[in-house]
Amino acid sequence: QVQVAESGGGLVQAGGSLRLSCTASGSSFSVDHTDWYRQPPGKQREWVAGMPGSGVTSVTGRFTVSRDKAKNAVNLEIDSLKPEDTGVYYCNIRGLGNLRGTLIPFDKWGQGTPVTVSS
Repeated sequence: QVQVAESGGGLVQAGGSLRLSCTASGSSFSVDHTDWYRQPPGKQREWVAGMPGSGVTSVTGRFTVSRDKAKNAVNLEIDSLKPEDTGVYYCNIRGLGNLRGTLIPFDKWGQGTPVTVSS
C-alpha cells in the first residue's frame, strides 16, 4: 500500500518563496507521474505542476517541481508568492505497485498542506 504525504506549508509573505515536499512510502512500487494540485478557499482543486517519474526537474512559470533523491521526495518550489497562491496544496502520485509479482496501478493523494500568503 502506497501512502503519500505533503509537508512544508505555512504562512508566508507575498513576494517570498516556499518549498513543499511530497514523499511516497510503501514497498515495491514505481512512480509514473507526480503532480501538484492546489485548492484555493471556496474553489475547485486545480493542477499546478507535475513531472514524470523519470524526471529530475520541471518548470511551469513560477512553479518548479524537482526530485530530491536523497530524501526520496518530489518538491514544489513556488517563487514570487502572491495572495492568490493561498490554498491547500496536494500531491498526487500515479504508478505501479508490485504485489507478489503482479503489477497493480495506483493513484494516490496526500492529505494536503495549507499555504497562506499574506499581502
